[in-house]
Amino acid sequence: MSEMPLFSINSRELRFSRTMIFAIEEINNSTELLPGVKLGYQIHDSCASVPMAMHAAFHLSNGQDSMFETGDNCSSSGVVMAVVGESGSTPSISMSRILGPFNIPLVSHFATCACLSDKDQYPTFFRTIPSDQFQADALAKLVKHFGWTWIGAVHSASDYGNNGMASFLEVALREGICVEYIESFYRTDPTSKIRRVADAIRRSTAVVVVAFAAAGDMKFLLEELAQNPPPPRQWIGSESWVTDPLLMRFSFCAGAIGVAIQQSVIPGLRDFLLDLSPSEVTASPVLTEFWEDAFNCSLTKSATVKGKLCDGTEDLKSLNNLYTETSKYRITNMVYKAVYAIAHAIHNAVCQEKKSTTQCDKHIRLEPKQIFTELKKINFSQNGYHVSFDAKGDPLAFYELVNWQKTVSGVNELITVGYYDASLPKGQEFHIYKNLTWVEGRVQVMACLIVWKVPVSVCSESCHPGTRKVLQKGKPICCYDCIPCPEGEISNMTDAPDCILCPSEFWPNSVNTACFPKAVEFLSFDEVLGKILEIFSISGACLAIITAVIFFHHRTTPIVRANNSELSFLLLFSLTLCFLCSLTFIGAPSEWSCMLRHTAFGITFVLCISCVLGKVFTKLKEVNFTQNGYHVSFDANGDPVAFYEVVNWQKSESGIIEPITVGYYDASLPKGQEFRINRNLTWLDGGLEVPVSVCSESCPPGTRKVLQKGKPICCYDCIPCPEGEISNMTVFFVLAVLARKLPDNFNEAKMITFSMLIFCAVWITFIPAYVSSPGKFTVAVEIFAILASSFGLILCIFAPKCFIILFKPEKNTKKYLMNKTKM
Repeated sequence: MSEMPLFSINSRELRFSRTMIFAIEEINNSTELLPGVKLGYQIHDSCASVPMAMHAAFHLSNGQDSMFETGDNCSSSGVVMAVVGESGSTPSISMSRILGPFNIPLVSHFATCACLSDKDQYPTFFRTIPSDQFQADALAKLVKHFGWTWIGAVHSASDYGNNGMASFLEVALREGICVEYIESFYRTDPTSKIRRVADAIRRSTAVVVVAFAAAGDMKFLLEELAQNPPPPRQWIGSESWVTDPLLMRFSFCAGAIGVAIQQSVIPGLRDFLLDLSPSEVTASPVLTEFWEDAFNCSLTKSATVKGKLCDGTEDLKSLNNLYTETSKYRITNMVYKAVYAIAHAIHNAVCQEKKSTTQCDKHIRLEPKQIFTELKKINFSQNGYHVSFDAKGDPLAFYELVNWQKTVSGVNELITVGYYDASLPKGQEFHIYKNLTWVEGRVQVMACLIVWKVPVSVCSESCHPGTRKVLQKGKPICCYDCIPCPEGEISNMTDAPDCILCPSEFWPNSVNTACFPKAVEFLSFDEVLGKILEIFSISGACLAIITAVIFFHHRTTPIVRANNSELSFLLLFSLTLCFLCSLTFIGAPSEWSCMLRHTAFGITFVLCISCVLGKVFTKLKEVNFTQNGYHVSFDANGDPVAFYEVVNWQKSESGIIEPITVGYYDASLPKGQEFRINRNLTWLDGGLEVPVSVCSESCPPGTRKVLQKGKPICCYDCIPCPEGEISNMTVFFVLAVLARKLPDNFNEAKMITFSMLIFCAVWITFIPAYVSSPGKFTVAVEIFAILASSFGLILCIFAPKCFIILFKPEKNTKKYLMNKTKM
C-alpha cells in the first residue's frame, strides 16, 4: 500500500510502490525462492486518508483477484494472502482491525506506532520498521547522553505523534529529563493553532526541542517558524521527518539530530526506478500523472492542459525529487524486506527441500492463516540485512544517528554520525563515531580549529562538587539551587542530591570535595615541650609523695592531728595520681589512651576536689572569730552561738514605760554563767524586790530533788545526797574548760580559699587557650592546666604545714597552737 495525497503525486510513496514491484519481479525470477511460483499484486492508493485505506482493506478482504500465479494461469482461489502497507500508523490501525478477523497478515514498512505491538488488538500486524517504543527510548537516551535536562516537546496530533511522544515522555521521566512545555498540532489545524505552537517554541527557555511528528505536519510548523525565526534551538527529530530532504531547506534547523532507519543497498533498484520507458509510463495512469507533473508536458496528443507534448527526450536522471533520490535507501529497504518476508512465508508453506533441489506445490490451496503462521517463524537475511519478527511482530531495533550539517554552499546535508542498537547491553546502545554540528551560533574556535560546542539546555546549572541540590519550590526536579555542604560533610560528584559525612578519622578538604585522613599530631616524649611537662609531672608526684611521708612520720604531732590527717592523706594520694595521669596525654594517641587519659584525670581530680570540700566543711564547723566586736562561730549543727540582751520595762520620770537593757544571755559561757545582769531591775508595781513564783522551794546544799508523784517536774521534795556525786560534777567542769582552748589549724581556711582561687583561675583561662591552640599544643595546654591546679592545691594547703614541721618545730606544739591568735 502506498500513501499519496489526493491532488498530487507523492514521489516518495511512488518510489515505495515501485520498489514493491521490483521485489516481486526479482522473486518471480528467482530459482531459489518460490521456484516456478509467480506472485501477483494490486496497488491501491489510500490518498493519505483513513476512509480510503479502509475501503482498500474491505476490497482486499473480499477476495477480489489473486495474490500469486501458478504457471501462466492465475489461481482460482481468489484469496489475498498478505498485504504490504500502510505507510502511516493511523491508516494501518484501521486496516489491521478489518483484516485481522480474516487472518490476513498486514506487513507495514513505515507504521511505527507502539500501539500496533498489542497482539490482543492487532494479532495479524507485522512490520519491518522498528516500533516507536524503541525510537522513543533512543531519543530520550540521546537527550540524556548530551546532558540536556530541560527541553520542549512538540508532536503530531495523530496516533503516531501521540503514542510516540507518550513513550518518549515515559522514558524521559525515568532519565531525569524535565519538559518545559508539550504542544500538539496537525497539518489541517488552523493557522492560529500552529502559530501558538511556534510562539511557545520562541519564548521558551529550553534550548532543545524534541519533535515527534510526521514529515507532512512538521512542514507546516517549520514554515510558520520561518516567518519569524526563533532563538537558536537544537532540534531532536523522529525518523519520520528528520530524514526528509524537503525539510532540510529550513536553515534555522541546521544541527538537528535524530534517529533514522539504517541505510541499505539494493542492487538493481536504481536502474529499475530510473529506466522507465514511455510505453511503461503510458500503461500506468499513476506513472503518467507523475511523468507529466515532473516534466511539465503531456503524453497524450491533447496538449491543452500541460501546454506542450512530451517529445521523448525527457530523462528521469536529470530530475531532483524524492522519486529519483536513490543514493540512500532507508524506508525503501523496509518495503523491500516486507515483500521478501511474505515471499519467504509463502515459500515455507508450499515448498520443500528435496535433496539438492527445491520443489514447490503449485496447486496447493493456501489460506491467509498459513501465511500468518509462517510469518511468525521467518528468519533470513537479504542483501546482508537480517529479517525476523519477535512475539509482538516487531523487528530488531537498529537506528542510525543522523545530523543536519551545512555544506560549503550553505545547504543542509544529512550525515550519519553514529548508531543506536537496542540489542546491545544497557548503557552501550549508543555509539558516535563522527563529529556533530550543533545549532547555529554554537561554534567555538580553538587553536585555529573549529570546535562545535555542545549547547546547554538545563533549568539550573549543575551543582559542582562540594555542594548539593535543593529543589526550588513549585518547580520540576530539574530546577534547583546549589548550597555548600555543611561542616564535616563532602560531595564528590556533580549534582549530588546529598552531602556525605566524613568518617571520624577523616576531615574534608577546603572545598568539601574529598575526605582526607586527619594528620596524627601529638606531643612526643622526645621533644623539648614534652620533656619539660614530664619533669613537672614527675616532680609534682614526688612532691606529693614526700609530703605524705613527712605527714606520716609526724602524724602524732599537733599540726598533723589538728588538720584532719585522714583527709590530708587521701588528698595527697589523689594529687599524686593527678600528677601522674598528665603523662597519659603525652605520646602517640591510641583508642585506649584516649579513653584512659580523660577518665583517669576525671576520677582523680574529682577525688581531690571532694577532699578539699571535706576540709572546707570541717573548717566551717570550726569557724570561731570576732568581727567588729561581734563573735562568729558554728556548732556541730551549723548554728551560731546564741547571744541575747536582757531588757526590762521601766518607767521614766515622765511616767513613760520604755525597754532598758539590763544584761545579756551568752550560750557559749559555762553552764550557770550564761546570764549576766549589770543594772538594777524594776519589778512588779515598781518594786526592787524580786518576786517569788515556784512550786517548791530550792533544795539547800547536801540535798537532792525527788519529784512528787503525779505533779510537774517543778514540784519536788528535798532529800539528803549520797556521798561521791559532788566529785563527779567537778571532773566534768574541768574537761569543759580544757576543750575551750583547742587550736585553729594555722589559718588553713585561708590556704584552702587561696588554692581554690588558683584552681578557678587556671581552669577559666584554660577554655579559650584550649580552643585557640593548634594541634598538639591543645594537649600541652590541658597538661599545663592539670599541673598548675595540682601544684596550687599542694603548695597552698601543705607547704606551710611542712615548713613548720621541718623548719619551725617550736611551733608544732600544743601550747603554741593553744596560744595562736584567733582569726
